[in-house]
Amino acid sequence: MTAVRRYQTWLPEVFNDLFDTNWMIRPNATAPAINVIEDTDAYKVEFAVPGMNKEDFCIKVDAENQLIVAMEKKQDSKEENKETRYLRHEFSYSKFQQTMILPDNVMKEKIEAQVENGVLIITLPKMSAEEEKKTEKYIEIK
Repeated sequence: MTAVRRYQTWLPEVFNDLFDTNWMIRPNATAPAINVIEDTDAYKVEFAVPGMNKEDFCIKVDAENQLIVAMEKKQDSKEENKETRYLRHEFSYSKFQQTMILPDNVMKEKIEAQVENGVLIITLPKMSAEEEKKTEKYIEIK
């Protein structure tokens, strides 16, 4: 076996061993599943967020017409008993942020959000055809 061929089979194994995180327990390390739905009146964005409540989220539209959804959850379960000591103390921390460019026909001032049964639902109402025409601006040529 040539040296090049030997390294080709050996090198991936080294990287797999170095970067394999199966031994690490990382709860909530993945981003939530997202659905994007469109109907005639609105777009809806759904995030799977079991165990989260409305205080865990910050949702905003920035100056570049982007919808930013940020979530942060800290959880610490402590047992207060002065006669004992911790043999195991569990806590968790989850943080997530998703940025999406909004379509031009979204009425930003009417965006709504709610958390229901472990799902964050953001409703992005669409402009009517008449409202879209009002946003057009014709430039006078001098």
